[in-house]
Amino acid sequence: MRIDGGALGRTFDGVGAISGGGGNSRLLRDYPQAQRDQILDYLFKPGYGAAVQLLKLEIGGDGNSTDGAEPSHQHTRGDVNCDAGYEFWLAEQAVARNPSIRLAALAWTAPGWIGGGNFWSDDMIAYDISWLDCARAHGLSIGYLGGWNERGHDSGWYKRLRTALDAAGYGAVQLVGDDTSWDMADEFAGDPALRNAIGVLGNHYVCGYLSQAEQCSSTQAARNSGKPLWASEFGSQDYDSGVVPYIRTLNRGYLDGGLTGFMNWPLIAAITPNLPFGTVGLMGAASPWSGAYRVGRNLWANAHYAQFAQPGWRYVTGAAGGYLDGNRANGSYVTLAAPNGRDYSTIYETSGATAAQTVSVTVAGGLNAGTVHVWDTDLGSATEHFVKRADVTPSGGSYTLTLQPNHIYSVTTTTGQGKGTAASPTASALALPYADDFESYAPRTLPRYTEDMQGAFEVRPCGSGRCLQQVVPQRPINWQGDSDAYTLIGDPSWRNYTVAVDVNLQQPGTVTLLGRAGTQLRPQDRQGAYQLRINETGAWSVVAHGTSGNVRTLASGSRSALGINTWHRVSLGFSGSRVTATVDGVQLAAFNDSAFGYGQAGIGVVGYQTDLFDNVSVTANGVGDGIVGGLLRGDESGRCADVPGASTANDTVVTLWDCHDGANQTWALTPAGELRVYGTKCLDARGGGTTDGTPVISYDCTGGTNQKWTVTAEGRVVGVASGKCLDATAHGTANSTPLELWTCTGAANQRWHRS
Repeated sequence: MRIDGGALGRTFDGVGAISGGGGNSRLLRDYPQAQRDQILDYLFKPGYGAAVQLLKLEIGGDGNSTDGAEPSHQHTRGDVNCDAGYEFWLAEQAVARNPSIRLAALAWTAPGWIGGGNFWSDDMIAYDISWLDCARAHGLSIGYLGGWNERGHDSGWYKRLRTALDAAGYGAVQLVGDDTSWDMADEFAGDPALRNAIGVLGNHYVCGYLSQAEQCSSTQAARNSGKPLWASEFGSQDYDSGVVPYIRTLNRGYLDGGLTGFMNWPLIAAITPNLPFGTVGLMGAASPWSGAYRVGRNLWANAHYAQFAQPGWRYVTGAAGGYLDGNRANGSYVTLAAPNGRDYSTIYETSGATAAQTVSVTVAGGLNAGTVHVWDTDLGSATEHFVKRADVTPSGGSYTLTLQPNHIYSVTTTTGQGKGTAASPTASALALPYADDFESYAPRTLPRYTEDMQGAFEVRPCGSGRCLQQVVPQRPINWQGDSDAYTLIGDPSWRNYTVAVDVNLQQPGTVTLLGRAGTQLRPQDRQGAYQLRINETGAWSVVAHGTSGNVRTLASGSRSALGINTWHRVSLGFSGSRVTATVDGVQLAAFNDSAFGYGQAGIGVVGYQTDLFDNVSVTANGVGDGIVGGLLRGDESGRCADVPGASTANDTVVTLWDCHDGANQTWALTPAGELRVYGTKCLDARGGGTTDGTPVISYDCTGGTNQKWTVTAEGRVVGVASGKCLDATAHGTANSTPLELWTCTGAANQRWHRS
């Protein structure tokens, strides 16, 4: 392998991630400042963690763009709020840590007033420019702007946008087109105005969606276009188990397709884990009330690039990049050289290799032939991530390096790299009672621990104080399916509680109160929850809203009219299978139903009425409120960890079974970290085993570390002794599927929720 500083190719544009495409960063701002700063340092601080170089921000449009709805800066025409949401705040934090970070922006949705519902309109051009004006007011310089996420392109619109940007003083903003294919490059020869308008060609999932990224692609027309080519979105995979396709995309995207810029979706999973992509990103931050977070392996894969090469470096061509021994299965490598003509870094990935490999390197062309520093990540290890290894001293400009299988190595002549040492506190549930009267917030902001799924719920002046209002008056231009406007509140592990809120209807229509809002599938109208629905005439119903979008009416009736512009208090209560509903303290319904056993609270409207809400409260209903004890329900199966036949015998293998609230399914997490059933038996790794496939059993509690578990905010149940996860064998979902220990992958058969 020869690294020749005189053989330079394309310019490196950076590696980074996307905040947006679904409210993914929403809960980050609600973290205690100490932990919030730690998370931000891990994401953006040079020489500490991911050191993100490219950050794409969503231009919010009030519609759900995967895991939530990002608020618009202009819900209605002309009413501009430059402090809307959290994207500008996040970008300010990123720039404060790394002033050289490159910022991009893209819309997924848009307010319904734009273009009479037509995204590709001059209204949308003006909307984008007003967003750029807001970014400028926050001291932010946006370098790149896209069109409509994954919705193709309108070439005439891009050309009009270029003209408008130039006229508005944004001539330096480069346009990125078009996110769904490389087809725009095919138009350049016949449309020089379009070619001149576009600064970067982007495409999504160039190495395959949810694939292992073994091979990547672009087109000849794109490569010959003279434009930088970007993986303007890749990823969508768990922050731990997605690390192999992550590093492969960075290496192989360049080797196979000539790509030079990369943005993972998303930046962080700062959302509750009941949402569709709850463990996807570089980090997890699902528990702002406890301050707990998780640094993912994907973050260290990004660090292997961003701490070793900067935008403006050049890829070294020839033998300085390729596949080890010409075989994709052995892994890949690329080399980048600094503008100073001396420094270089080589990034190797051996994710498919089965044995150690030795590479021989010769340095030429004026590059530094001195000592190289080696940083290493073991992709299969729970702890050996981004570790500084022994330096290598070349002899006569040559050196050898042994590469172990399933590793990432960054080999560099530069210094300044580092690994952050901040540690997360232990995750815990959001304690009950919980209440919010919205008086402590600035107007037009988002209250803590809320996640808008559709529409926008903002604090607004209300009488002599403040309350929460749904402020979107019409259906947005959606990116995924439409739904009623609603927001989720609090902790998905809540189980037995009463949620209550004051409501004030501003127009004829229906308000909704949600309880036990657990699993949500895509689109957002597939939120599993109980709902109390009541309109201004007094007609009401309590329904079970399923994850398939089906609605089952459990009780219904009518009471005296609520009317318009008057306050009423509504509540939903849960105790085991008992469900109750009240309005103004008068019971509407009481019945038994077991469709949903746990989940968040929520409020909403049917459609897009601008109704008011105030004085939310969530109070526990007796023992088993979801904080100390309850079921362990598998995300993939929907079934619960069960001691078969309610056996009390030692060494009984724990299995999956339909959830039924029986004593043999009720697991109490003790302060010592035990998961106790019947009060005296513990979840145990058979024989103290720590290897993959060790059966998980119930056994007399002994205090041994093989009976100690950590329950994470993301829903993992991790053995203290083994470091391995509670796993439904072979992704089984049927009754009697045995549980076992297995290396933590982040897969759904290793995610559990207390209920």
